[in-house]
Amino acid sequence: MKLPNLQWVLFSLCCYCVIINDNGVEGSHDVHPQYMSHQAARVTQLHRTSYHFQPPQNWINDPNGPMLYNGIYHLFYQYNPKGAVWGNIVWAHSISRNLIDWVALEPAIYPTEPYDINGCWSGSATILPGNRPAILYTGIDTQQRQVQNIAFPANLSDPYLTKWVKSSKNPLVAPDSSVNASAFRDPTTAWWLNGHWRMLVGGKHHKRGIAHLYRSRDFRKWVKAKHPLHSARHTGMWECPDFFPVQVYGENGLDTSAKGRNVRHVLKVSLDLTRYEYYTIGTYNPSIDRYIPDNSSADGWDGLRYDYGNFYASKTFYDPLHNRRVLWGWANESDTSSNDTAKGWAGIQTIPRTLWLDKGKKQLIQWPIREINTLRGQKFQVRNQELKTGENVNIPEISAAQADVEVEFYVPSLEKAEEFDPSWVNAQDLCGLKGSTVQGGVGPFGLLTLASEHLEEYTPVFFRIFKAKDKHKVLMCSDAKSSSLRTDVYKPSFAGFVNVDLKDGMLSLRSLIDHSVVESFGAGGKTCITSRIYPTMAVMKKAHLYAFNNGTEAVTIKKLNAWTMHTPQMN
Repeated sequence: MKLPNLQWVLFSLCCYCVIINDNGVEGSHDVHPQYMSHQAARVTQLHRTSYHFQPPQNWINDPNGPMLYNGIYHLFYQYNPKGAVWGNIVWAHSISRNLIDWVALEPAIYPTEPYDINGCWSGSATILPGNRPAILYTGIDTQQRQVQNIAFPANLSDPYLTKWVKSSKNPLVAPDSSVNASAFRDPTTAWWLNGHWRMLVGGKHHKRGIAHLYRSRDFRKWVKAKHPLHSARHTGMWECPDFFPVQVYGENGLDTSAKGRNVRHVLKVSLDLTRYEYYTIGTYNPSIDRYIPDNSSADGWDGLRYDYGNFYASKTFYDPLHNRRVLWGWANESDTSSNDTAKGWAGIQTIPRTLWLDKGKKQLIQWPIREINTLRGQKFQVRNQELKTGENVNIPEISAAQADVEVEFYVPSLEKAEEFDPSWVNAQDLCGLKGSTVQGGVGPFGLLTLASEHLEEYTPVFFRIFKAKDKHKVLMCSDAKSSSLRTDVYKPSFAGFVNVDLKDGMLSLRSLIDHSVVESFGAGGKTCITSRIYPTMAVMKKAHLYAFNNGTEAVTIKKLNAWTMHTPQMN
């Protein structure tokens, strides 16, 4: 499909169904035949985002194969071209020069062959020698097996890589007798080591999650290793695995094949059973092709997460232009499938994030890519304003439904911090127990986002500080319970603990607010939470933003900057 010349001029100038459980919003491959190929007569704009990635209409899920090629960013993603629920999946394709403004191309991959006729599912991109990109993806074949396939650009001289051609050698990898053929998907970006390419494919054996390891000399013939790179008991199916190196010192990213003394590795998996993700940081031993997680965090359901909210099927890529590793993630709707179909769209990608290893070497830090700052418009600021108990401070003069806000709180004393009960191991449960209206000692304090004028609706993003045995414990919440007067949407209390030193009394929060999504970054990106919300009153120009404190200890807004966000070109 050829795009209008005007779109290219503008572009050149820019330089599963919803299931609810205690852990969050589930996406699945359950099919709704009555909706799968049903397109709305009109796309509803009320809750559509303005600066998050999404196509003009229909369903999207996993980000696939992000890459930078010859100065142009590519994002592929799972897409239903015929409706707003999961089904009819193709690899949609968009391009950008800045990760903010996007132009849609024709789908890169769609079901056509026996090895993918029943689905073209997720995968990754790898840049091969000679600057030749390759896409590895999962196909569902005529026997309903999950097999791994490859596609190449049809014309490397095409700067936009518009057309892709599947290899006649497909499938490259089919499940052998030791592999569960219905749980064998989502190949990773490959890395080169000691004369061989290596890639991972997610899987499971009974309840054990597995990262199957495959090797190849030529990227066409792949041989399964005798043992997986890693596995973990009682975690279930590992979807969308991601394996990449990080520097021990500094914030720069590394190519996926990088190695060295000052390099650690990250293994992230998406959990099919719980519909959230976890990651570990550890050591990759290339001599035996094993990954050994550090013992600084759990290797299982209680492990570290990129995001403690509505965030799944994430994928990173190395950006050599800016020497960084960039993270994409999918935020599904928290609405019903019938409502998604009526409004004509479902799903967004979160704002791309740069990620790096924290100085303590025990977790990753995430922060929105710096390009997002170019969308900032009208600004309002607050300096050195005290927030007394029960006080709300209005943040005016910006579009509160489409905003970026950064705030630094100063807590002068921690003496009033509540005692922390060691049984409070689940942050989400604790947030549900001690919400933004439950008065504490130090906190809750933070922001009331997407709020109606008289607070009939609001989504609080806040901190609460407890006094534990040998240190203070910081809880961060994004609580959707009061986000909407509607009763037919999922409104969870998402939360995570923040590993932060409070010796200087400072605690920072950033929230990206975009009509039906709030992405929040606590303590400079140590803890991140994404919420999807559907207000009925706090919409468009009727949305408000407040800073608040419901703790008995007064806190001070040392610095608050809030901006209206402009709308980029979006597909």
